[in-house]
Amino acid sequence: MAHTHRDHHHHHGPPPDGQVNRAFLIGIGLNLAFVMVEIAAGLLAGSLALLTDAGHNLGDVGSLALALLAIRLARIRPSGRYSYGYRKFTIWASLANSLLLLVAVGVIGYEAAQRLSEPPAVQGYTVALVAGIGIVVNTVSAWLFHRNKEQDLNIKGAYLHLAADAAVSAGVVIAGLLIQFTGWQWLDPAISFLILGVILWSTWGLLRDSFRLALDGVPPQIDPEAVRRAALDLNGIVGIHHIHVWAMSTTQNALTAHLVLADTVKPEAVAGIKHQFRHTLEHLHIVHATLETEYESENCHCKDCGN
Repeated sequence: MAHTHRDHHHHHGPPPDGQVNRAFLIGIGLNLAFVMVEIAAGLLAGSLALLTDAGHNLGDVGSLALALLAIRLARIRPSGRYSYGYRKFTIWASLANSLLLLVAVGVIGYEAAQRLSEPPAVQGYTVALVAGIGIVVNTVSAWLFHRNKEQDLNIKGAYLHLAADAAVSAGVVIAGLLIQFTGWQWLDPAISFLILGVILWSTWGLLRDSFRLALDGVPPQIDPEAVRRAALDLNGIVGIHHIHVWAMSTTQNALTAHLVLADTVKPEAVAGIKHQFRHTLEHLHIVHATLETEYESENCHCKDCGN
């Protein structure tokens, strides 16, 4: 079996740039200010919908802060004790954000159910006005993350939450106006259930992907069969086994594998074959690859060896 230090590929994708940091800081500032406005208006108007949305937005503030912390920790250089650095924290931050939102759903849902039976009087105009401000705040905040939303699971989560918040705020505006003109006070707790539904919808995918990555499952954008086919398409490789793919962070994926080489491959050609395969892996969203090689005639005890 041929295996040297050069078998380890040390190419890593670039960390999020200063623009992403500014987006998080601006988003945190805008949403924190809006949360204060919503809490004050919700208490004055007696609106559970506004208080529910304030709680949701406060959760978003915490999520944005935690995601920013995770991204900054991911930039810390690896050490002897933490050979991958703190990249993994980006995954745990994403998972924590999802779980916190689900807890908030349970608490707010209980309060909304209590109010639905005996809805208090609500000032519809106040609800509509504050929710209108929310549309602007959430739309601007979501736009800050739009450019980089496909680069990082935390950034994507922030974008989805803020975009969903803008849609919810639009619904609250309509509900506030209907309450004002029709006197249907039950709309206030009812709109809270709509907000909770949006939270669940936007959180489920993030929770599923974060949980998978936290358990070192294969990242959702990686197809192991595509990796296998890519290897077999290269001249000199007749098989691949012991394929392990996991996420080092929400932006960087790693792979280890054994390549089975044809007996006709000369030792001096092995490095070139590995280089070709690593280049192919980069197009499959894998930036860190550790490869071992063996020849076809060697004894292999792996059941899928050569496949």
